Amino acid sequence: MRNLGLGLIALSLVAGAARAAPDPVERADAIVRRAMAEQHIPGLQIAVVKDGKIVMSRAYGVADLAKQAPVTPGTVFPINSITKAFTGVAAMREVEAGRLDLAKPIGAYVPDLPEAWRGVEVRRLLSHTSGLPNFDDGDGDGEAAWAAAVAKPVKFPPGQRFDYNQTNYALIQMAINGLRGRAPDATLAGEQIALAGMSRTGWGDSRDAGPERVISYGYRKATPDQPVARAEIFSPLHRAAAGMVSTASDMARWMIAVQDDTLLKPATRTAMWTPVAYADGKLGQWGMGWLVLDRPAHRAVAMTGGSRSAVYLYPDDKVGVVVLTNLAGSAPEDLIDEIAQGFIPGMSLTGVSALRAALAGQEPADPAATVAAFRAAHPGFTADEHELNDWGYRLLAFGKPRSALAVLKLTADLNPTSGNAFDSLGEAYAANGDTASAIAAYGKSLALDPGNRNAAQWLKQLKRQPA
Repeated sequence: MRNLGLGLIALSLVAGAARAAPDPVERADAIVRRAMAEQHIPGLQIAVVKDGKIVMSRAYGVADLAKQAPVTPGTVFPINSITKAFTGVAAMREVEAGRLDLAKPIGAYVPDLPEAWRGVEVRRLLSHTSGLPNFDDGDGDGEAAWAAAVAKPVKFPPGQRFDYNQTNYALIQMAINGLRGRAPDATLAGEQIALAGMSRTGWGDSRDAGPERVISYGYRKATPDQPVARAEIFSPLHRAAAGMVSTASDMARWMIAVQDDTLLKPATRTAMWTPVAYADGKLGQWGMGWLVLDRPAHRAVAMTGGSRSAVYLYPDDKVGVVVLTNLAGSAPEDLIDEIAQGFIPGMSLTGVSALRAALAGQEPADPAATVAAFRAAHPGFTADEHELNDWGYRLLAFGKPRSALAVLKLTADLNPTSGNAFDSLGEAYAANGDTASAIAAYGKSLALDPGNRNAAQWLKQLKRQPA
């Protein structure tokens, strides 16, 4: 009887442990609800895939604040620059077919380009290391904007540094369409949509708003609790870089298709997710249309859109997470590692993800002290420069200058020979009203990178300000 009693106690303890283990779907649900409450996100969809199956797909909030229309599983969201990941897949499908060579100059595929543009390798375009000027619809309609871009000088020699711009993907769009005998501004993701079974996915912008599409919102800085509708227009030649719309469940189907050989062979995926090196041999953060994140224990690749949508794949763990929102500045990418933890056994937050968790909610307190305490507790802390820099700029853009300064100062401390790190630090000091420190940081940036025009312009502007 004693042994039986002990056995029953053991079984009870096992059952209690099982009950205590958090369900990953409900854990993710709690993370989403917390973020929506903290950031006043009107509407959101999430989907998670694991081992080739959709294991979570939920919708929250409202698609239209004025009408209080709820977000449903069929509600369509803009995915903005996540479109670039589709273009990366489209380009690699052309590589597989033998039609596109990443090492060839873009001039081999697109005629009538400026002389300085023709020799830029295709991989430099896909990884944003081309040095070409930006193609911006703010310069006019599609044709006028392209003419304005072509007239601008190049920013730097190919491979010298990272510079995110839309010209790169317009050129890839022209190149692939030329190879396929289509109009230069035709969209590129149609084959992927069909093969993945994405029935709710297409293209559009603010002009195409309808009852099944969310209204996109942003916040005025002075009234962060009062969202305002935002207009977005994407000309046809921008739709390899942005302009796609989808649902979380459709994006889940695409994540499965990317990982299960439906769209690409394994070797091609590996090439797509390999960081492209700069001219000096140092690896960048981008592969072909994808961010390649610094995750030593759990490899991750990702793409974000409009600071309101994000998709992460953990290829070795066969997990993918997509979060779509209708609030610019919600930065759902900052949630995804935490969500993924519940679906990847043994995954812990490291690097930027761990620091992000420590810094959450510290803006009104002392972010610099929080970062210092974190580093003291983690003496071997390292993080990818690009990921830290991107995070710092998001903090700056969305009203957290003190946290941004702490993060970008850390970036410069960890990368003392990076002109870009000190350039970003200068902007953070300026945003915090510390002109003297901003001047010093920009001066250091120029000393490290004499060709940095942005730092030179900021220095001139800051030195003209009254003391």
